[in-house]
Amino acid sequence: MNGATTLLEQAISYAARSALDVTPALLPRSTPCQGWNLDMLLRHASESLAALHEATVTGHVALIPATPDRDPAADPARTLRDRADRLLAAQATAGCRHQVLDIGDLPLPAIAIECAGAIEITVHGWDISQACGQRRPIPGALAVSLLAIAPLLVPETGRHPLFSPPVTATARAGPGDRLVAYLGRKPCGRR
Repeated sequence: MNGATTLLEQAISYAARSALDVTPALLPRSTPCQGWNLDMLLRHASESLAALHEATVTGHVALIPATPDRDPAADPARTLRDRADRLLAAQATAGCRHQVLDIGDLPLPAIAIECAGAIEITVHGWDISQACGQRRPIPGALAVSLLAIAPLLVPETGRHPLFSPPVTATARAGPGDRLVAYLGRKPCGRR
């Protein structure tokens, strides 16, 4: 890395901050992800962080994790923050980054995986914040950058079931609200 904070690092920091607001009483709450409660979302986001960590360290991600990560007694917010810390540490010490990562047996440019990870982790950080009632906005510079790449990685067609169709944002919506609207969520001002 060149010392500049990457989009993925910004996304991870944002999501980890959002997870600080989680309490056990909030885990059953619904999230902006239709059909998902906060507990399910935290566990999913943690699995995504684990996959990104595996890609950073080994240059490969298995399509099915070697060992399922479903300890029902584990604090899912703590797990997310721990995995966020591990991924940030791995990125800081990666030295020679892999230029190509294997997802299953499909080689993909590492930058594409990092950008896709940044979009997913950012939007789930926003989802977590919404479910906790904090309404923490996505940092403007991060949202602007992700808005520029989102149509390449999450096209309007063929996105279901991973993302809902885009929602129309208001004319005065900031970049964070435009990003979540593009990714099928209702921005804060539209609730």
